[in-house]
Amino acid sequence: MKQRPGSRILTGTRIRERRLALSRRQADVARAAGISAAYLNLIEHNRRPVGDHLVLRLAAALEVSAAELAEGREEAQIAALREAAVRLPDNVTPELEQAPELLARFPGWAAALIATARRADALERQLVTLSDRMRQDPYLLTTLHEVLSAVTSVRSTASILAEGGEIPADWRARFHANLDGDSLRLSNTAQALVAYLDSFDTQDAIFTPQEEVEAWLAAGAPPVDDAGDLASDAARALARAHLRRMEEEKAALPDAALAVAAEDPDPLRMAGRLRQPLDLVMRRLAVLKPAGFESAGLLVCDGSGALTLRRPAPGFPLPRPGDACPLWPLFQALVVPQTAIARLVEAPSGRRFRTLSLATRHQPLGTDGPVLTRAQMLILPDEAGSPARPDLLIGPACRICPRAECAARREPSILLTG
Repeated sequence: MKQRPGSRILTGTRIRERRLALSRRQADVARAAGISAAYLNLIEHNRRPVGDHLVLRLAAALEVSAAELAEGREEAQIAALREAAVRLPDNVTPELEQAPELLARFPGWAAALIATARRADALERQLVTLSDRMRQDPYLLTTLHEVLSAVTSVRSTASILAEGGEIPADWRARFHANLDGDSLRLSNTAQALVAYLDSFDTQDAIFTPQEEVEAWLAAGAPPVDDAGDLASDAARALARAHLRRMEEEKAALPDAALAVAAEDPDPLRMAGRLRQPLDLVMRRLAVLKPAGFESAGLLVCDGSGALTLRRPAPGFPLPRPGDACPLWPLFQALVVPQTAIARLVEAPSGRRFRTLSLATRHQPLGTDGPVLTRAQMLILPDEAGSPARPDLLIGPACRICPRAECAARREPSILLTG
């Protein structure tokens, strides 16, 4: 595919808008396209040309045709206007069909609206990531504890000295030495904390071993010992255990058999034809991604509701580990084990997903051991655009969900004001 003269800038803009619409990180898209995140950043800001082969790789990574990435600026701006409209409150209903007319008659106002929406999205992502960091980053929590400890020690020593009265000279010298040492410790810790926060990359921060494993899976699960995404021993142990499970499941349900059975779009019927458990079929579909399931995602939780595996479909609203939306059908399946639950759900962005959830129980230690429950949810983008109303309006997690009215809300959202 040859680009039209002058289309380089339009292609870079379109690539960026498509990536943001999918809520994908630059690092993930760049890795899938075989380039560095820094080079993709230059492309998106129209500072590097995009050759035909690279356009094809980026189009595949962004699940869109190469021709669409090379469309003109007007189409890209219309798409951006529609994306901005999706983020508006429920009581505001813009006339989406008149977006082209708005762009043609008032290009300045259209550009201002697009820029404002993008700025709001960027600030929202930064707010969510910083909030997660305050809650989960072990280095930050330890450093803040050190600051509080030093402040408390300084305050205690200063109170003794301020009380006056007779204090022996040797004890006074000790207090002064303690005050000097604690104040120096406080200063050094505070400086280190500021430097640490200044160096923080809000988009690519990874806080937990589970997130390391997720980044490793997104990179194609390279050899564990050579994987840069697996920085901790805990993450490498989780990755090796995951590889063992994948090999066992592949042996039980080979790729070829699954690919043939996947011609039937219903996983339940597929499992019947294969004479295999439905939960195994769901997991293998999310890994192999045969025709018709290329964008499949999978979430797995244990009986407590804690997510143990997160491989979301593109655009599915996913929070940091340790949090989730209570309305996900995944958790409803825990109530009715061995029953497949199919639901059409809608995210706050307006994107819809077909989900299939199933909970199973097993006793790995025999009849004298505990009964363990595991639930999983297969996620598929509703690309056909089902005319049916969604069964559920879901979000990522209460703390970062923009839905103002929700019966399942358990805490205020940091994205809502007033």
